[in-house]
Amino acid sequence: MAVISTSSRRSPGQRLGAFFELCKPRVNSLIVFTAMIGMFLAAPSFPPFGLFVAASVGIALVAGAAAAINCLIEQEIDARMARTRARPTARGEVSARETLTLATVVGGLGLWILHAFVNPLTMWLTLATFFGYAVIYTVVLKPATPMNIVIGGASGAMPPLLGWAAITGQVGAEALVLFLIIFIWTPPHFWALACYRCAEYAKSGLPMLPVTHGIRLTCLHSLLYVVMLTGATIVPYTLGMSGPWYLAAALILDGIFLLYSVTLWRDYSDKLARLTFRYSIIYLTLLFAALLADHFLR
Repeated sequence: MAVISTSSRRSPGQRLGAFFELCKPRVNSLIVFTAMIGMFLAAPSFPPFGLFVAASVGIALVAGAAAAINCLIEQEIDARMARTRARPTARGEVSARETLTLATVVGGLGLWILHAFVNPLTMWLTLATFFGYAVIYTVVLKPATPMNIVIGGASGAMPPLLGWAAITGQVGAEALVLFLIIFIWTPPHFWALACYRCAEYAKSGLPMLPVTHGIRLTCLHSLLYVVMLTGATIVPYTLGMSGPWYLAAALILDGIFLLYSVTLWRDYSDKLARLTFRYSIIYLTLLFAALLADHFLR
């Protein structure tokens, strides 16, 4: 399906607005939120305000640039899918040159902020995250293997580790635990979406797990990942990163996620898959909010 260009008929302000859409602000907000939690957990009390703002802005800018590059690379695939066909690149509202230029400027600015006002380690880790998502995941893994989201999920799991590095200047065991939680959370989160969008992914030509191995096997894999996720979310308590308030919240959230996953595997429906996908977002948000609340309650 060809992408019809309409970029020449749009004003500069409209093009900037379209580029902002390409930065996936809703997804980006969760990325920045988990990075902020990483910063709060790394600081004894409150992180230094200037450092906190610089790290948050820098990470948000680079994440937005990576999302825009992802949309640019996948514009023809996006045009074939109902979920993504309204993206400005798929509709031709922003040209490839404009998207690449703006992403370079925004991403470069974000990296400069991180290097100048945070620390070089955070800048390099953020650059690696950008490369992992925009190149390794989008270009190499996504069209090549149904395990794309398992391997490529590493880049999406980086934000709390970036936040930790921004405050401490190093990567500790606690930061790796936060990384692990999101890394294990990513496949069941995305596979729920891929299940109820299975026909669209088949049409796009992408080898997503529900397309290549069927929905039932995908739901079984999701359930196994949620079981592993339950174990991973207990680790912050065992390491002394959090107390009983977090543990109680985590177990409740895990129990609900397990219930969704078991039901989805035993009695699949698109409606339930959609509800599971939405709950997975709520789950991660509340889990990290519980880590933050417990940090200040202790």
